[in-house]
Amino acid sequence: MPLRLASESLSGCSGCEIALLNTGVGLLRLLKSIKIVHMPILMDNKYFQGNDAEAELEIPEAEIGLLSGAVRNEEQLRIAEKMRQRCGSIVAFGTCASYGGIPALANLFEDADLFRRYYRTAEATDAAGNPAEVVPPFLERTFALDEVIRVDVFLPGCPPHPDGIAHLLDTLASGKKPDPELQSVCDSCPTRREGKGSVQRIRRFIRNARFQPDKPPADMRCLLEQGFLCMGPVTLAGCSGRSGGMPRCIEARVPCKGCYGPVRPGGNQLFDILNALASNGIDTKNLPDRLAVLRYSGAHRRLVRTVNKPA
Repeated sequence: MPLRLASESLSGCSGCEIALLNTGVGLLRLLKSIKIVHMPILMDNKYFQGNDAEAELEIPEAEIGLLSGAVRNEEQLRIAEKMRQRCGSIVAFGTCASYGGIPALANLFEDADLFRRYYRTAEATDAAGNPAEVVPPFLERTFALDEVIRVDVFLPGCPPHPDGIAHLLDTLASGKKPDPELQSVCDSCPTRREGKGSVQRIRRFIRNARFQPDKPPADMRCLLEQGFLCMGPVTLAGCSGRSGGMPRCIEARVPCKGCYGPVRPGGNQLFDILNALASNGIDTKNLPDRLAVLRYSGAHRRLVRTVNKPA
């Protein structure tokens, strides 16, 4: 009998679901061993009418639950809790679910500041009051999935590589537990390393890196050694897929932005990159926009409000 799979999307962009679709023929093969029983992105399911806190969520039982997106409001929290009740194993699907992702950048601001920006000062919309209906009440901050429910498997990535998605679902369908990936982006990066000490300061990526367009990335010097903030040393590998490819950012000749989150579970990418830079003799005092280092991993209280601005 095929395993039943339920999927839900919380505070995210649906890029993880597009990556699932991009498994292509692999998805068709997976459908022989996995039966999708719930996926609102394929068939809409209206749980709530307005802000009905008493509405019952109808999610069928499933062996596997894929949950993408962070948890930002009460409706998403209820969906996550219901998925935990109805699914045997919960997969934190993508970086938003695993570490907060881009939605967790909102943790730097008060809700009043966010509402003022979106509903009264945004250039593309007319000023209006805060919505009182339809929009669910916000939680006090943006949460990663494992902060609100128990998570069995993490599959980070913004979005995860289709190879990694197919491998994970294949592994779960065979009744096995996937082995965690513990390598960094640097471990799969082909660029040329010439040693420590040649760079003392980190500079913004406002100019192209030095490389020859007609040569492969293996002929390009390490971007960190060129003075650019590359998060490869402290970011989990996975964006290159499972077939021996190269990291996607490096393939485009741009520094890794850190979208797969920390290499080790519970790691802090900001602390880890500061240590990595210091061990290479780089002055960390001029690190541009330190908080941006946590742009993909700002949940778990990594990013917090620092200034209370007037509403």
